[in-house]
Amino acid sequence: MAGAAARRALLLVVLLAVVFAAVEALPGDAATAAAERGESAADLAARRHLLGLDRPLWERFLEWMTALPTGDLGTSAQGRQVTELLADPFPNTLLLGASAFVLTVVLSLALGCWAAARPGRLTDRLIGHAATASFAVPEFVVSVLLLLVLSLWTGWLPAVTVTGADGAPASWAMLIMPVVALVIPQTGWNTRIVRGALADQTATPHVEAAVLDGLPTRQVLLRHALPGAVPAIATGIATSTGMLLGGAVVVETLFNYPGVGTVLAGAVAARDTPLIAGVVICAGAAISLVLLAADLLRARVVGARA
Repeated sequence: MAGAAARRALLLVVLLAVVFAAVEALPGDAATAAAERGESAADLAARRHLLGLDRPLWERFLEWMTALPTGDLGTSAQGRQVTELLADPFPNTLLLGASAFVLTVVLSLALGCWAAARPGRLTDRLIGHAATASFAVPEFVVSVLLLLVLSLWTGWLPAVTVTGADGAPASWAMLIMPVVALVIPQTGWNTRIVRGALADQTATPHVEAAVLDGLPTRQVLLRHALPGAVPAIATGIATSTGMLLGGAVVVETLFNYPGVGTVLAGAVAARDTPLIAGVVICAGAAISLVLLAADLLRARVVGARA
C-alpha cells in the first residue's frame, strides 16, 4: 500500500509538470491576458516581471512544488492566494461529485445484480443495452436534455444554480439536474462492470457448487458471487471518480454551478498557471484517495480469500 501511495504521488507530480508545460505552450501568458488596449511593451514586461513569468519554467515549477507540502498553492495572476480562491468552489464540487458517486455505486450494484440474476433474459438484455447507450452519451448532452425537459418544458427544476450567502447552492433542488447528468453515463459504465464481474464469478467452482446445491438465486448471487466480484467492481467504480470530476467541469458550466469548473475555465483563459495547478492538485488528491481506498479494499478481499 505504501508503494501504491508513492506511485500515485509520483503520478501527481508528473501531471503537475505536464500542466505547467501545457499552459506555457498556450499562446500568450497571464500578462498579455490581463493587458489593456494601448499598453506598451514596457508595461507588459513589468507585469511579466511582477508575475515571475520572466523566470525559467522549471524554476517556477520547483518553487511551486517546494511550497506545496506546506499547503501553499501559490499566488494567482489576480494577486490572491489560490487556496482562498478555491476555498468556496472546491467543497461545492466535492459535494456534487460525492453525491453523484454514491448514487452511481447504488444504481450500478442494483442494476448489475438485477441483470445477473436473470442471465440471458429480456431484463438482462434491456439493462445491458440501456447501460451501453447511457455511457455513450456525453455529460453535456445529458445536461442539455435535462434542461429542456425538467426546466424549460415542465418548469419542475431551476435551470441555473443560485448561491446562498455561504457560497453553496441555495436549494437542494438545484443539485438534482447536475447530479443526474453525472450519474447517468457513469451508471451505464459501472453497470456493465458489475454485470461482467458477476458473470465471471458464476463460472467459478464454488458458485457452481452453490447452484447445484439448490440455493436460491438471490443467495447465490449475494453471498457467493458478489464477494468474489468486489475487487473488479471496486476498481471500476474507483476509476469513475476521475470521470465524475472531469465531467463536473462541463456540467457546472452548463448549470452555472458554483464549483471549480467556472474557476478552471477562467484560469485557462487568463493563463493563470498557479490557479490551474491548484485545481489539478485538489482534484488529483481526491481521485488518488478514492483509488487508494479501492486498492485497500481489493487487497483486503484478496487476502481474506487467500
